[in-house]
Amino acid sequence: MNIIATIAQEMSLPPQRVAAVVELLDVGATIPFIARYRKERTGSMDDQVLRALAERLDRLRALDKRRTEILRLIDAQDALTPELAEKIDMADTLTALEDLYRPYRQKRRTRASIAEARGLAPLADMLLLQKPFSGTIEQQAQQFVSTENEVPDAEAALQGARDIVAERMSDDADCRGQLRERYARTGRICTAAVSDAPEAELARAALANCAEFIRSIPDHRVLAINRGEREGGLKVRLEADAPTMIDILRRAFIRRDSPTQAQLELAAEDAWNRLIAPSLERELRAALTERASRAAIEIFGRNLHQLLMQPPVKGHVTLGVDPGYRTGCKLAVVDAGGKVLETGVAHFTIPGMDRRREEAKGIVGGMIRRHGVTAIAIGNGTASREAEAFIAELIASLPDNIRYAIVSEAGASVYSASKLGAEEFPDFDVSLRSAVSIARRLQDPLAELVKIDPRSIGVGQYQHDLKEAELSRKLDGVVEDCVNAVGVELSTASAALLSHVAGIGPALAKNIVAYREENGFHSRNELKKVPKLGPKAFAQAAGFLRLADSRDVLDATAVHPESYPAAKGLLERLGYRLEDARGGAPAALRERAAAIGIPDLAASLGIGEPTLCDIIDELIKPGRDPREELPPVVLRSDVLDMDDLKPGMKLRGTVRNVTDFGAFVDIGVHQDGLVHISKLARRFVRHPSDVVKVGDVVDVWILDVDKKKKRIALSMIEPG
Repeated sequence: MNIIATIAQEMSLPPQRVAAVVELLDVGATIPFIARYRKERTGSMDDQVLRALAERLDRLRALDKRRTEILRLIDAQDALTPELAEKIDMADTLTALEDLYRPYRQKRRTRASIAEARGLAPLADMLLLQKPFSGTIEQQAQQFVSTENEVPDAEAALQGARDIVAERMSDDADCRGQLRERYARTGRICTAAVSDAPEAELARAALANCAEFIRSIPDHRVLAINRGEREGGLKVRLEADAPTMIDILRRAFIRRDSPTQAQLELAAEDAWNRLIAPSLERELRAALTERASRAAIEIFGRNLHQLLMQPPVKGHVTLGVDPGYRTGCKLAVVDAGGKVLETGVAHFTIPGMDRRREEAKGIVGGMIRRHGVTAIAIGNGTASREAEAFIAELIASLPDNIRYAIVSEAGASVYSASKLGAEEFPDFDVSLRSAVSIARRLQDPLAELVKIDPRSIGVGQYQHDLKEAELSRKLDGVVEDCVNAVGVELSTASAALLSHVAGIGPALAKNIVAYREENGFHSRNELKKVPKLGPKAFAQAAGFLRLADSRDVLDATAVHPESYPAAKGLLERLGYRLEDARGGAPAALRERAAAIGIPDLAASLGIGEPTLCDIIDELIKPGRDPREELPPVVLRSDVLDMDDLKPGMKLRGTVRNVTDFGAFVDIGVHQDGLVHISKLARRFVRHPSDVVKVGDVVDVWILDVDKKKKRIALSMIEPG
């Protein structure tokens, strides 16, 4: 198989571009580096296309490795014919490969292998050859009767022969492929409730006694059925049209005028019922789960990307509130750069404790006044509803314009109790670390959330049912893409953030921080002095590490050091000095470049046109943050309750999670509402992610409120 040609065809990409990407990956280049600084070679592929290409490359190489192994194993049995070798070379899926290898695989003791050991293979050959013979088939079978071989009579001989034939039918790659395709196209997945166990109640209510076509069952329902089965609440089976399947076997193996037709008919039924149907059911269940898992992982990755890329709330001294009841609410004030200024605890969430609430007003109000707090981040966990009511009442009594936002606490406790949290705040109580994390999440979601295992952030569905390695690989890639898309300030970034920069892992990140604490950084070039940070790592990472106070203006931009000569040459050619670009070159620079002509200018500077355009963008707006182009975070000053919600009411909310069946929207009542996929738009919506993404600020209308079940049904379609 030509892997380059296969990928190029599947992804509709030029083969030379695919070959260039493969070459770069093979020499250790990272996806962010290739996407940003090798656009001429890749045709400006973005990071998502590059990751899809890299994943397909890995799968095809694994397929080729298995192909080579199968060829070796069959050849070792002296069974490899030119025709079989050609079929194996042409197989384009692992399933097709395994079908071809199936007859040669070492099997456990089967009915067929027992029959062969009893000398019945010649009789099975006679049944399959279907040549005329004298007498009856029972008379022919009588020749194989043997007390020594444990074949007591002709019927036992025929049964053994049919066992051999049934296995050969089951192992036929072409026939098996037809049956699998038909089963997948026409079969159904059926469920039934089998348990009264409490944990199975939800599965029974939503999924029991259902039957859906395998070809069209939604991915999220596959995962839900699997969970219901695993918890003991559901019995699941696949249902096929057995007569049609057996007829496929008949047409493949039985001639119309066959003298052994009756025996082959019995063998075909046995092959389907005993061997093929159970095997294909396992395969199709596995394929359904694999498909659903990949879709869920894609959704998780997409949601995580959008969560990490939420716009930061910059320039605010922020109070973080980690709500609680008995132990009180933990408080932490951080300055606009995230430095902790003060921490404390106040009790204001337990009803009836007026004295404690008055004390809390003094504590929280004092922190706000002392540090000039202008934004408050409230965690959305236990006691969040009461904490929000208190904060809203408090800031309404203050003269300053203070706003608050509800911030997801997902993963905050994981960070607080982690080794990283202990290293960052060794003298803080675990709960106070959570308050700091909540405040920083509002200020810069990306910089704070990278400290937490992405699986703990809670923006997916059925994450505990997914393959851990595949999910981790996907989410780690998303984090890497987001960090490098935004860029990292070398003088202040945490080791956790630095570890996700292209070419830098946890060990190098710690070395960078240690060097910075001892020496400081005055230029990008000083990165080369960091222990164990060699030329390869420098080349991969340098462009993503910014240094705002560097002596070299270009160090504050995303211009890669390898392109510094071209950037300086560009400025000189257009009549500017390097210092003219400090803080951003005049917008007229773009017009002057266009007047000369981008192709001619790029050729004279010895760089490609995409690189030249990127340099121009960076010189005009150095270190631009792509998150600034997104809708801002909604900051509130008042509070809503579910009792305030009425059907038809219009509200503005923030999308918190996107699933296969809809989107969950925070409308400020501590219970996210669901916009079902059918209520996202007037047009047909194939998937909710086609309409909304995590972090979007959207207008919604209340459809229904069920206070008992704490469910809010929303619509993004304006009534009428």
